[in-house]
Amino acid sequence: MNSAHRDRVALYSLGGTIAMTPQPSGGVAPALSASELLGAIPGLAETGIQVDVHDFRRLPGASLTFHDLIELAHHIDRQISDGVDGVVVTQGTDTIEETAYLLDLLHTADAPIIVTGAMRSATAASADGPANLLAALRVAASPSARRLGCLVVFADEIHAARYVRKTHASSLTAFTSRPGPIGYVAEDEAHILLRPEPGPKPTIVDQDRLPRVAVVPAILSDDGHLLGTVAERVDGLVVAAFGVGHVPAAWVPTLAETAARIPVVLASRTGAGSVHTNTYGFPGSEKDLLARGLISAGALDPYKARILLSLLLAGNASRADIATAFTQA
Repeated sequence: MNSAHRDRVALYSLGGTIAMTPQPSGGVAPALSASELLGAIPGLAETGIQVDVHDFRRLPGASLTFHDLIELAHHIDRQISDGVDGVVVTQGTDTIEETAYLLDLLHTADAPIIVTGAMRSATAASADGPANLLAALRVAASPSARRLGCLVVFADEIHAARYVRKTHASSLTAFTSRPGPIGYVAEDEAHILLRPEPGPKPTIVDQDRLPRVAVVPAILSDDGHLLGTVAERVDGLVVAAFGVGHVPAAWVPTLAETAARIPVVLASRTGAGSVHTNTYGFPGSEKDLLARGLISAGALDPYKARILLSLLLAGNASRADIATAFTQA
């Protein structure tokens, strides 16, 4: 790696499995600091990377909030303004795909943000945290990763935040992307194969008053009663629909009424592929729902669609602006 491009990397530790150790009461919990995570990496000194450590949170991934991550984004902006070449964030794998996408939406600088973690705790046999963290540091320091926004580095694969998902509960290769990783780490270097176009960049107006956005999955034989209950209590709604954008016919009146009041985004619950626009024409089909005012999420999955809609609403975006942002995403 060229030493001219690996001056400084800021490391933010949020907790998660990568920082967990056994507890007297049983099980593991976040305990290790960022410095202790670095101390477990063999060969770190040979990289020549200067790492500035920040113990930002010590939480399981499931307990992180939008407020935590928006504050983290502000900290990262200051570090980049101070001259770091890249940023690494370690956290629990439960919510890595969501954290990475939120940071990607808020990040506008050239320096990359790399999110990583571990599937095995620090004291487990064959713990994967040190290897993942070392690979993440190498990518963060690489000039080839600049202007790619936020990335997830796991098992030597480099994933764009927009595409990555955790697709296995416990495998060391739990993170996958469609259409695939945009690069990989080999022989101590980051190799970027694809450079996705930049997505939307929402601006938050008041981070102390974030909207409430729900995800409601379409399920077999659902009469829509719970959908109506949820829709009355939120500022925005994401429907995790069947297939290319279908819901039970019983849902249609509620969704039409809800879409007249608040933004309702139509996503696919399948995990891959895009919502269609004009293939099916029955009540509750994608064509029917889009005609009733729902907004297509395109290929964005329901969980990331919720994050994008939340940030757009936090910026007081109009319905037209929201539709444009989802088209761009």
